[in-house]
Amino acid sequence: MVSKLDDALRFQQTALSLRASRQELLASNIANADTPNYKAKDIDFASALQNALSGSGGKLEMSATTNLHLQGNAGTNILGSPVMYRTPTQASADGNTVEMDAERAQFADNALRYEASVKFISDEIKEIMQAIQG
Repeated sequence: MVSKLDDALRFQQTALSLRASRQELLASNIANADTPNYKAKDIDFASALQNALSGSGGKLEMSATTNLHLQGNAGTNILGSPVMYRTPTQASADGNTVEMDAERAQFADNALRYEASVKFISDEIKEIMQAIQG
């Protein structure tokens, strides 16, 4: 029974996790808009979602010479999909690739899609509850 509930909500859960991670990346870009040589980062959401759902995006294991080493996270992938640098349309003199108008637009779009995912999950849970109760 629980596995059927997990299966019913897996797509939206994965999409929501990716949206939240992408929102963090975009917020980081905005926060570093004045940092010299900062490179704006983003993910390809469609391929990241496809990789996460198919399970093809695996995590790379860190090489360790002893069991006492900590497991590190380089922050180079999100749910198995690579974090990529955004190519600016207009280069900055200080090497920063953050374009505030583009970042704000991406941030707002991602926030709206995040809210839509929350609404979809809420609706699915309501439908499941109605099926259980009725």
